[in-house]
Amino acid sequence: MTSKIKTGSESGAVLFIPLNKLKKSPKNARKTPHGEAEIEALAASIAVKGLLQNLVVEPERDPDGAETGYYLVTIGEGRRLAQLLRAKRKQIKKTEPMRCVLDTEHDAHEISLAENVIRTNMHPADQFEAFKQLADERGMSAEDIAARFGVTPQVVRQRLRLGAVSPKLMQIYREDGLTLEQLMAFGLTEDHARQEQIFDSLSYNKDASIIRRMLTETHVPGRDRRARFVGSETYEQAGGTIIRDLFSEDHGGYFADAALLDRLVIEKLQAVAHKVLSEGWKWAEAHIDFPHAHGMRRVYPHPIPLSPEDQQRLDAVQAEFDALSVHYESAEELPDDVDAKFGELEAEIDRLTERQQTYDADDIARGGAFVVLSHDGTVRIERGFVRPEDEKPAEPGATDGDAAGTNGVEGAGDAPSGPASASDEEPEGEKVLSDLLVRDLTAHRTLGLRLALGTNPDVALIAVTHALTAQTFYGGQDRATCLDIKANSQSLGGHADGIEDTAAAKTLADRHEAWARQMTGDLAGLWHFVVELDHDSRMALFAHCAALTVFAVRVAWDKTPRAWAIADVIAEAASLDMMAFWMPTVRSYFGRVSKARILEAVREAVSAEAAEQMADMKKQPMAEAAEQLLAGTGWLPALLQKPAQVKLLEQQGASQEPCSVAAE
Repeated sequence: MTSKIKTGSESGAVLFIPLNKLKKSPKNARKTPHGEAEIEALAASIAVKGLLQNLVVEPERDPDGAETGYYLVTIGEGRRLAQLLRAKRKQIKKTEPMRCVLDTEHDAHEISLAENVIRTNMHPADQFEAFKQLADERGMSAEDIAARFGVTPQVVRQRLRLGAVSPKLMQIYREDGLTLEQLMAFGLTEDHARQEQIFDSLSYNKDASIIRRMLTETHVPGRDRRARFVGSETYEQAGGTIIRDLFSEDHGGYFADAALLDRLVIEKLQAVAHKVLSEGWKWAEAHIDFPHAHGMRRVYPHPIPLSPEDQQRLDAVQAEFDALSVHYESAEELPDDVDAKFGELEAEIDRLTERQQTYDADDIARGGAFVVLSHDGTVRIERGFVRPEDEKPAEPGATDGDAAGTNGVEGAGDAPSGPASASDEEPEGEKVLSDLLVRDLTAHRTLGLRLALGTNPDVALIAVTHALTAQTFYGGQDRATCLDIKANSQSLGGHADGIEDTAAAKTLADRHEAWARQMTGDLAGLWHFVVELDHDSRMALFAHCAALTVFAVRVAWDKTPRAWAIADVIAEAASLDMMAFWMPTVRSYFGRVSKARILEAVREAVSAEAAEQMADMKKQPMAEAAEQLLAGTGWLPALLQKPAQVKLLEQQGASQEPCSVAAE
């Protein structure tokens, strides 16, 4: 459409003015510039529907009052900028005629102000429903609607989801009975009946987090280890539904069918178990959680030398890995090809290193493996378990020893055991002596041994380490040492639910297994193994075995204050920091204490103001809010704090605000 501009036209005349002849009016009341998103939306709308509103302009005049041929836009600056954007993108010409209304009667600043002030925006509910109407009645996709209104497809999907909320709740939102955040929470599901049921069951507290929790209480979060292991694609292909929250980071949504998800997990684990069977094991079982109460003995692989070819290959790969590490030691970020090369070398080193460990063929033939889902959503294979019915028949005259196993190593299973090769027969020279005389002589020898060992701490350390190791790693066999030391290790599984599957328990189990893999299956060679260790390694083995005997659990019927006091002393001496092993969550703490305790924790870790703001909340939302507030603060309950921290808190007095443990 083209039209000549008539100079000197009367006020109110409609003119078609080329885009490049329009300028922003200095009298425009809007001083804050239009946002990019707003201009994009206007440009998209004009491209589809044309210019729906006229621009209001007045002639530009030079200092002498003569018209310059340009026009100043009093109303419609946003539309002018949108058209300039379209011209920049070659969608229209710079001379595109713009329909304008000439106004020379009214004050330009005043009418610009009126345009921006005297207006009523559409209620968001109307907008949501209008977008949904475009999708339902005209079959427009989110992308189509986004292109017409200059917004992203994600924004359109959000508005469509809100438009699908129950009409009853939408009306309540129109009447200010719900906030937009609460309406967004209800948009998590499209089930109107479920939405209304949740709304009717809410108390005075209608916080969006409560609504989301109630809508998803029977679902599995996408961050759950089972969901990560199976994957959304496999789950959906099996007919599962994923509920996604379009208004917040939902970490993969919520898997609606927990039973289906568990079945898929087991099926995938069983496929791994089938591969484990090909290694020659008698059995392999798949479990989501490790069956800690299996009651089986466990054996571990023993070291073997690599073949000359494999050893040469391992040395070459390790040398290449070390050279790369030195070369890129100071690099902040590795090039992609170098990063990939590191991955290849690490995989090859792991493959060759695994060949340095092997199980006895008899152990494989009798034993089996558990294939379980780890806490991080990866497969965990635990090999070397022997069922009682698959144990070797006992030798005639053999007796069970009194050595304690290591069932207390959380996540490690039962202790490994090796065949006791030492002869139970008496030395040849003692057969001619009476039992009474043998007892007499060996009593004197024991006394002498006590005196000698007491003056030789290095040998004493070896002897104690050997005694502890024999019981820790070769449990269930006859007495293997002359030191009357008991290495009892009590299981913690019955005292704290889920403790066996924590990251800390996995770390302890890995440390235990690392030692077990170094030891021979023959108990007779254990003394030589301990002697051959360097001092630091021997001390590390001693510390590991001693650590497994620690039992500082406080139970109501066991009144042993001295033991508890020593546990505190050891914790301080060993620099125990429970922040590395435990954090307060709804499950671990807040859901199990009173509201007063929750508020006390918030006061200590955050502030008195934060606690005051939560005081009127119900128990469950208060616990959930506390978990979020205290995440990363390092707060610990008094039982888990360092003794010095507890004393400091006690010294502050009830009248003073407690300090934050995290700040220390």
